[in-house]
Amino acid sequence: MRKRSVVALTAAVSILLASCGNGGPASTTAGSDKKTEPVTKIEIGGQPAEMGPAEPVTLNVVTTYADTDSNAGNFQTAVAEWEKMTGHGVNDGSAVSNEAFKARVQADFENGTEPDVLFYFNGSGSNNFVKSGKVVPLEEIRAEYPEYASNMNDSLMAPSPVDGKIYAVPVNGYWEALYVNKTIVESCGFSVPGPDTAWDEFLEMCGGIREKGYTPIAVSLGEVPHYWFEFTIYNHLNPAKHSVLPSSAEDEYGLAWQAGLEDIKRLYEAGYLPEDTLTATNDEISDLFLQGQAAFLLDGSWKVGSIVKSFRTPDQAEADETKLQNFTITYVPGAGERKSTDIISGLSSGYYITRKAWEDPEKRAVAVSFVEYMTSAAVVTRFAGTGATALKNGAMIDEDKLSSLERSGMAMLKGMTGTAAVTQDNLTDGAREWLFAQIPEIVTVQAEIPEVVEQALQKNAG
Repeated sequence: MRKRSVVALTAAVSILLASCGNGGPASTTAGSDKKTEPVTKIEIGGQPAEMGPAEPVTLNVVTTYADTDSNAGNFQTAVAEWEKMTGHGVNDGSAVSNEAFKARVQADFENGTEPDVLFYFNGSGSNNFVKSGKVVPLEEIRAEYPEYASNMNDSLMAPSPVDGKIYAVPVNGYWEALYVNKTIVESCGFSVPGPDTAWDEFLEMCGGIREKGYTPIAVSLGEVPHYWFEFTIYNHLNPAKHSVLPSSAEDEYGLAWQAGLEDIKRLYEAGYLPEDTLTATNDEISDLFLQGQAAFLLDGSWKVGSIVKSFRTPDQAEADETKLQNFTITYVPGAGERKSTDIISGLSSGYYITRKAWEDPEKRAVAVSFVEYMTSAAVVTRFAGTGATALKNGAMIDEDKLSSLERSGMAMLKGMTGTAAVTQDNLTDGAREWLFAQIPEIVTVQAEIPEVVEQALQKNAG
């Protein structure tokens, strides 16, 4: 008998496994079968939705659903559905979420070339948009469209740090956890880290794995150091304190940042990281893990989809379970007040409607329609995969259709005891980029940790 479960979002589980299909860049039209006459009203989730003018309108949309993002294919499909349903179109400018993409988005807003709809991060990354009045708050949209995002739990949508108002309607959240190559760990005489594995035990495990000729931890400190930045700091705080931005390098939180960076330096000095960790790309590091040369990979929920896809050939409908069973998802071993089962998670991104589109009489209703469709229960469930969302009624999950890797992710979530949002989101893009660029300098003893932390905070303050 098939098992179906409703995953309701609670304060304890504001996370999801974004592991649905993948695909290339989204098309800009739905194809030749698109309706020739745009409709002016449809129903989304049982509620009437205004569709805007009868003449076709093309929205400029930018998201992070591109390239290897596990939901890129789902985005492409949903865009095509909306285009066919409404007769309107999408000019898609989605790109991989990296520092270059963030800089491009910021520049577009500064130059007045921002999109009509933007799927982007909450927190400090969107502060400039909010301060300049270039995105529209939820309350203003609802004043004209009362049903907008009414299927979401407002208390679980992140308010802007600028004014406490909600601007972005979320689709899928995130979690960060430890991916494990079970074959390597067990062949070296160890058990996979579990809910009770402490940090010191993990270090001992890394030492044993290194002695057997494997790389213990797959990480690119030169390109993607931020996962280890988060958890090494977390091990010097607790869920209630982790997301607090330090006032200085010498307060309680600043000292935790220093201690976390020192722990990364120790991992490097102990030889637990790849030899080329300072120069290798993140893709090269992921291959090291998937090809059986590294034991551990710290990454986000979005990684599940790409791992599953990597074990599926073009002529296969499903991934090779025999190979997938060599991998699992577990907790990052904890220290101090942080239990290993205290994880990092949240709803960090969402759809913004820009002021530019809102004040365009031809685009206002169309932009609302697009976001309503992309955040409808059916589409959000498709993107969410095996976890929770901000949907009031939760998402339906068919557990029998999950891979072993996805099921291990669900098991990890069910056992979590606490959660905190990432602390790096408190930094401006410039301060964060500068800080992470210093980590290779720190581990090679070319930069002093207290000075790096203090300078990062000063850059953040502007």
